[in-house]
Amino acid sequence: MAPLMGRKVIIVGGSSGIGLGVASAAVKARAQVVIVGRSMERLKVARETLAAEDRLTALAADMTQEREIARLFDAVGTFDHLVSTAGSPPPGDPIDQTDIDAVRDFIENKFVGAVLLAKHAARRLTRGGSMTFTSGINKDKPPVPGGAVVAAIAGSFSYLAHALSLELAPTRVNVVSPGWVDTPMFDALAGEAKAGYFDTMAARLPVGRIATPADIAPAYVHAMESDFTTGQTLHIDGGQSLI
Repeated sequence: MAPLMGRKVIIVGGSSGIGLGVASAAVKARAQVVIVGRSMERLKVARETLAAEDRLTALAADMTQEREIARLFDAVGTFDHLVSTAGSPPPGDPIDQTDIDAVRDFIENKFVGAVLLAKHAARRLTRGGSMTFTSGINKDKPPVPGGAVVAAIAGSFSYLAHALSLELAPTRVNVVSPGWVDTPMFDALAGEAKAGYFDTMAARLPVGRIATPADIAPAYVHAMESDFTTGQTLHIDGGQSLI
């Protein structure tokens, strides 16, 4: 029997990008998948894309709102694996021009949201289940200037996983750290210049191309399936950390 077959997997951020890629991989592995996002419209589109009505549930929740997170886990009940890929575009201003409100919003969306997920997930996870959070290459290769905030927040997830893997044992807690991935977030950041931007970046990578969500999803599947992996940060960046 495949390790994820019949297991209940919650994917926060599962309506698009990397989260949708993980949801597709989990559906193919015959898991019972719950995708979570803020927008019911995006969730509806994701459900149509995944085309797995008998094994797919879509629920709307804002991961920065504790009441909504609590309601989410009450609705899901006992489950086996949590994956969070949710996030928002990071602030990128030089430190002397930083918009502190934007920084606070990013911390709420990315880090505080992860803490809220862990708090409420811990009460419902089956023994030996897992949580997998998402970091990123900016912790290793921060943009200069403007990368201080995103590098600090991305880097913090490794320490969160270290601590939670001990506190919540035998529940396993890991982090996936992708490099450049072609997701809708880049549409907002690069706009019409995205194609040329990606061509330039791809030429620098050892693998010679930008990742798709399908390239990244196996790392999350591994984190869920590997009973002997905990407290780790899994780098899947096409060699970006080497350049």
